[in-house]
Amino acid sequence: MILTIIQLEQSIAGAVISIAALLIVAGLIGYLTAWFYAKSVYTPVIKGLEKEKADLQAEVTGLKAEVDKLNTTIGDLEGRIKKLENELAQKEKELQDSGKKVKE
Repeated sequence: MILTIIQLEQSIAGAVISIAALLIVAGLIGYLTAWFYAKSVYTPVIKGLEKEKADLQAEVTGLKAEVDKLNTTIGDLEGRIKKLENELAQKEKELQDSGKKVKE
């Protein structure tokens, strides 16, 4: 068995297999190291961004409620404007009628 390993290591194919295996292991170690490092660095950043996102969504909900309230107020004011315009038109008509009566 040991003789077979020694012969394999002394051949070109054995050297290629050894180098390939070592490169795969080194790549795996590098990948795992980078993954754990990125996880430790970016996890707090992600949690902070998620909290900020939740706060912004709550603010958006509040602003939507405020927009609905303001739209209701605008509708009420537009109705009041129309009512005042109708009253103005009626008063102007009364003034014209009274002006005609005075001329007569």
